[in-house]
Amino acid sequence: MDGQTLDAINDWVIEQGLLGLREIDLVDGFCNRLREGGLQIVEVALFFDTLHPVQESEGVFWNIANQNGPVHREFTREEAIRNNHLWRGSPFHYMNENGLSELHIPLVDADRSRFGIIGDLIDRGHTDYFVLMHKLGGKTTIGEIESIYSRWSTSQPGGFSEDDLTALRKLVASLALAIKSASLSQIARSLVEIYLGRDPGRRVLEGRIERGKVETIRTVLWYSDMENYTSLSETMESGRLIAFLNDYADIVISAVHNAGGDILKLVGDGILAIFNHRDQREAARAALQAQADVSRRIAELNLRRSDEGLATTSVYLALHEGEVFYGNVGSDERLDFTVIGPAVNEVCRMAAMCRSVNETALASREFAALAPEEGLKAFHNLGSFQLKGVQEQKALFALRQ
Repeated sequence: MDGQTLDAINDWVIEQGLLGLREIDLVDGFCNRLREGGLQIVEVALFFDTLHPVQESEGVFWNIANQNGPVHREFTREEAIRNNHLWRGSPFHYMNENGLSELHIPLVDADRSRFGIIGDLIDRGHTDYFVLMHKLGGKTTIGEIESIYSRWSTSQPGGFSEDDLTALRKLVASLALAIKSASLSQIARSLVEIYLGRDPGRRVLEGRIERGKVETIRTVLWYSDMENYTSLSETMESGRLIAFLNDYADIVISAVHNAGGDILKLVGDGILAIFNHRDQREAARAALQAQADVSRRIAELNLRRSDEGLATTSVYLALHEGEVFYGNVGSDERLDFTVIGPAVNEVCRMAAMCRSVNETALASREFAALAPEEGLKAFHNLGSFQLKGVQEQKALFALRQ
């Protein structure tokens, strides 16, 4: 590969990294340009850690024989534990343990037993194998994202030339930097969505972070909690309690998300969400869809737990509609992107009334008015009640199961 071609590929990687091209597209464009420049790679794999509650790492796999382009894979934390023996037997682990940044293994007459992948590559006609590890700066990285690992192989007679290896050393360093940039951008999106909610996270990343900057919206409000959380927290071993709470939260959060809602706050077992649709009637229908989903899945969870002799629960839910302030509230050092206003206080107080009126799901008059005519049959008017901290009495409707 001549110097002009090498510089052109390097410039392309830097430009696309600055523009935020996805990891899979970076690898695809990079590998195709290497081959066009005369470096005859046939198979490539890159691996990089991520910061996510479920995902441990990601990989991009490129193969000249795959006409559909490279494949992107996410590896869960459970997979990482199960495959720990594979990691310990890999060239990457060997390099990590021995402080190596590269490993070159010509495959002609190579020892198949050295690493598991060597025999596989030889059987597929590969002649050379080159592995690189790029450190990402230790304490300056996020979480445990410390290195980007990559492997490169060819089937050309004689394997990689010295010029090929020199080109890979130079160019893959730039690729690793671009991959790091794309990966950190994705991590930022994932984290703000996980900890703030999908819509608040999107708004924060768009730059809506000014303290006190809020907008007034009309929205459908959801507040739910576990029926017997307090008693369970006093009697159940902490590990079992957290597992139970996670099962409950997973049901509610996934149901709300699947119906198009956004989770704004988790307070112990309490979950505050909004359905911020353009059409309030559509928002109400979405909330009822989520409620039905939660009811069904909680029943399934209780059945499984009963069979195992474990404690069960039900969900107390309040549904309301009203005007709220939506945006940044807090101090310069700690902000929360949430909703505030009388309607928020009312929906929380309504959920607390479930115990008093012996109902699991309550709706306000404002919410019930949004239901279509056939939907109104699902509500039973319980009368008006004085909610704690609310001046006027509120009419409450029970949602028939």
